[in-house]
Amino acid sequence: MYHLGLDIGSSSVKVAIVNAMTGENILTLHEPQNEMEILSLSKDWAEQDPDMWWKYVCSAIKRVIDEASIEASKIKRIGISYQMHGLVVVDKDGVPLRNSIIWCDSRAVDIGSKAFYEIGKDRCTEHLLNSPGNFTASKLKWVRDNEPEVYKKIYKYMLPGDYIAYRLSGDICTTKNGLSEGVLWDYKNDIIADWLLEYYGIDTNLTPRVVDNFSNQGKVNIKGAKETGLPIGAAITYRAGDQPNNALSLNIFKPGEVAATGGTSGVLYAISDSLKSKETSRINNFVHVNYTNKNPALGKLLCINGAGIQYSWLRSLSDNITYEDMNRKAAEIPVGSDGVIVIPFGNGAERMLNNKNVGTHFCNLNFNLHNNSHLYRAALEGVAFSFVYGMEILKNDSTEIKVIRAGNDNLFRSEIFSNTVATLINHEIEIYNTTGAVGAARAAGLVDGNFERFGENITKNDHVMTYRPLHKKQPYQEAYKKWKSELDIRLKYQ
Repeated sequence: MYHLGLDIGSSSVKVAIVNAMTGENILTLHEPQNEMEILSLSKDWAEQDPDMWWKYVCSAIKRVIDEASIEASKIKRIGISYQMHGLVVVDKDGVPLRNSIIWCDSRAVDIGSKAFYEIGKDRCTEHLLNSPGNFTASKLKWVRDNEPEVYKKIYKYMLPGDYIAYRLSGDICTTKNGLSEGVLWDYKNDIIADWLLEYYGIDTNLTPRVVDNFSNQGKVNIKGAKETGLPIGAAITYRAGDQPNNALSLNIFKPGEVAATGGTSGVLYAISDSLKSKETSRINNFVHVNYTNKNPALGKLLCINGAGIQYSWLRSLSDNITYEDMNRKAAEIPVGSDGVIVIPFGNGAERMLNNKNVGTHFCNLNFNLHNNSHLYRAALEGVAFSFVYGMEILKNDSTEIKVIRAGNDNLFRSEIFSNTVATLINHEIEIYNTTGAVGAARAAGLVDGNFERFGENITKNDHVMTYRPLHKKQPYQEAYKKWKSELDIRLKYQ
C-alpha cells in the first residue's frame, strides 16, 4: 500500500509516493519542469490561477503513478502541503472568482496595519498572537473594498491547500492550522476569530467548516479520480501549510527545535509552547501540526521573502550556468566578497523589517576589481546574513534554540551559505534528505498521533550531514557587521 503527498508551491507542484508501512520514498517529482507563472498586475502584487495548480497536480500525479510503476488502486491516503497565507475565493459552484492572491503579494499591508492600530496591539497580541498584517483575512478585506462585484458572489474563501482538497473530493473545508495561517484564529478562546471578520465587514458565513489536520477530511470522488488517476475513495488525511509541514518533515515538534528553509523565500520556523509574543509585527505565530489545548505547540515563523529568488535571478543573467558552478565560483572569493555587499530584500514588503519594502541593493561594486564570482558570493552571504538577522529577532522574542534542521536542497546545499549561518549563530545545522511532498505523504499515515516514533524514523533514515560552526569566526563577524550597517542606512530612509 502507498501514501501520496502533494506540496503546492508557488514555483511548482511536487508529488511523492511513499511506502505506507515503512515511509520509504518510492519516487518524487514536480510539475511543471520550469517555474509556474506568477502574475504581477500592479507593483507588489502576486497572483496565480488556482486552476493552474490543479492542472499540474493532475499531470504530476499521473506521472508519478506511471514512473513509479505502481497500481493506483494501492494508494490509500493523501497528504497535502501548500503555500501559506494565500486567498482563494469561489462561488456556490466551487469555481474560482478571481486569481489567488498569494503569500508574497503586498497589497494588503496597509489594511492589516490599520487594523492592528484600531483594534489595538494588546487585543491582537492576546487573541491572535499576530498583527492582522498582510495575511488571508486582510487580503479578503481588500477584495471586499476593491472588487465588490466579486465579493458579492463569494460562497467560501479558502487557502490554497483547501482548494486542492476540494478539487479532489468535492468537500469544502479548512483546518485550525490554516485559519491560524490566515490570522483568523483566536488562541485565547480557541475559536475562529469572527470578531476580526466582523471588524473588516466580512460575512462570517464565508468561512468553511473546520476539520482536524490529522483526520478524514474527504475522499477522492469520481471527478477527482478521473482527472488525477487516483482511486475513488482514497482518503485525504492530512493538510498543513508548507512551513509547518516542512518542520514535520524534519522532525520538528518540540520547543527549542527550529526548521530552516532556503527556497524562493527563506524561513526560520521555531517551536514554542508560549502563547505570548513581543514581536507580533515581525514574527508570525501559527498553530503547529501537533497543537492541542493541553500542548500549545506554536510555530514562530520568521520569513525572508528575498532569498533563493535572488540567487535564481542572478543565475538567469548568465547563460547555461548551474547553481553548482555558481557555488564553485563563489568559493574562489574570500569571506566578505572583497567588500561587495548584497541587501537581498527584493521580493515585496518584508514583515521582519516591519513590512518595509527595502528592495535589493548591490553595494560597493568596483568595476576594476569585482566580477560575477563576487556577486555570487555576496548574494549567498547577503541571504545568510538575513537568516542571522532573523535569528536575532527570534531570540529577542524569548525563543529557545536547541537544534536547527534543514532539508538538503536549495540554498542549504551551498557550503558558503550554511557555514556562514552556522558560524554566526554558533549552532550546528543538521541536514536531512527529505522534501515537503515526502513529509506530507508520510504524515498521511500519522493517524495514531505518535509524533515521537514518527520523528525517530526521520532521524534514523534521512540525516545526511551536519554543518558545524567554524573556528575562525572573525571574518564572518566583520562581514556581518558591515552588512548590518548597510541595511540600517536603508531602513533609516524608508
